[in-house]
Amino acid sequence: MYRKFALLFSLLFSILVFAQNTEVINDSVKKVYTFKIFREIGSTSWIHTQEAFAEAEAMNADVILLHMNTYGGQVVYADSIRTKILNSPIPVHVFIDNNAASAGALISIACDSIYMRPGANIGAATVVNQSGEKMPDKYQSYMRSTIRATAEAHGKDTVVVGNDTTYVWRRDPHIAEAMVDESIYIEGVIDTGKILTFTTEEAILNGFCEGKANNLKEVLAHLDIEEYEMYNFEPSFYDGLKGFLTSPILQGILILIIMGGIYFELQTPGVGFPLAAAGVAAILYFAPLYIDGLAANWEIILFVVGLVLIGLEVFVIPGFGVAGVSGITLVVLGLTFSMLDNDLFDFEPVGFNKLLEALGIVLSGLFGSLLAIIYISKKILTSNSGLGARIALTTEENVELGYIGVEASLKELVGESGTANTTLRPSGKVEINDEVYDAVAETGYIEKGTDIKVSRFSHGQLYVVQIKK
Repeated sequence: MYRKFALLFSLLFSILVFAQNTEVINDSVKKVYTFKIFREIGSTSWIHTQEAFAEAEAMNADVILLHMNTYGGQVVYADSIRTKILNSPIPVHVFIDNNAASAGALISIACDSIYMRPGANIGAATVVNQSGEKMPDKYQSYMRSTIRATAEAHGKDTVVVGNDTTYVWRRDPHIAEAMVDESIYIEGVIDTGKILTFTTEEAILNGFCEGKANNLKEVLAHLDIEEYEMYNFEPSFYDGLKGFLTSPILQGILILIIMGGIYFELQTPGVGFPLAAAGVAAILYFAPLYIDGLAANWEIILFVVGLVLIGLEVFVIPGFGVAGVSGITLVVLGLTFSMLDNDLFDFEPVGFNKLLEALGIVLSGLFGSLLAIIYISKKILTSNSGLGARIALTTEENVELGYIGVEASLKELVGESGTANTTLRPSGKVEINDEVYDAVAETGYIEKGTDIKVSRFSHGQLYVVQIKK
């Protein structure tokens, strides 16, 4: 009996040891989550980043590896991505496959470590517009501060030289700022008048690259990750569509179509194409924002109530007053708040810059719709050919062509004589062939009972002169 008990105990102990060793082996296999930024940084890149980080956190990934090759993009989305990286509980590393320019440089500097392919580049983060022209200094100032703060977020390394201990920035904020500001001079690094861009070797020398790598496998070797399971982010069709629909340019165009469509529908009877276009544009504008939880019910209701007030101002209330101003205000607020992740009127989690950006997109769309309305009204709807001739009545109903809105027989009274039935000052009534007509004296006053003669007929009106004896 004792021997059987000892044998059973040994077997159980062996199973526990094996299970523990197996668990250790499994723990040594790292979960590496990778995603790419191989395009211009914009709304789609930001959506992909959010999805990728959410998946990585859900699977308890050990490392997030960003595979980058971009010439830059929109600063506002780059700022959102770099903030996501800096606040990530999972270490984030980047492999620059070829380029990390402008907004790409900002994102790369936010990562815990940077690895670059030989021949790659990082830098040139000056803010430019759509045409590639340098933006005013207020934009550069914001970018300088952002990239400097990003470099400072990595802290300092302790350096011991003899008996002296010094602290050196892991990523020098002054060097990062030189990627934006051409006026900065750093001895041995950059001269004034030039924007800083590092090659791979230069980036390693100045602390903006931890090492060279030709692929992701070599990056993981640098990170001492030998056993790993790699998971790749695969964007869905909806992610791409949502990124497209939430781009600032398209949102501005949708606002233009919404307001322009409503205006032109008010100019024509019935429900037609302009209103249908406005309805589709409104759905495309609000749907992705609502699905993402940005556009709340009350924000959409603000927009609808604003439209109702504008309609009341146009059709019911004379003039333009409180209803019209309130309607326009509610429309602007509804469109703006729908873009923001606010909690009712609490905008602290959003930030002032996000609020200004959303408001700028809405106002740009409204201003664009105003310009489009003026252009279409003048150039198309009033034209005598093409689209204008097919959808708008432009023919003049001239009297000479037989168009007349009054009794045509009045024209036959020209040359007839009669008497002033009332005093004409200058308008009054005259009696001709025992019939009384409204008339206007050509000159001066004509006393009652004075003989008159019809001199002409114009725009439905008889004109008379006094017959002098």
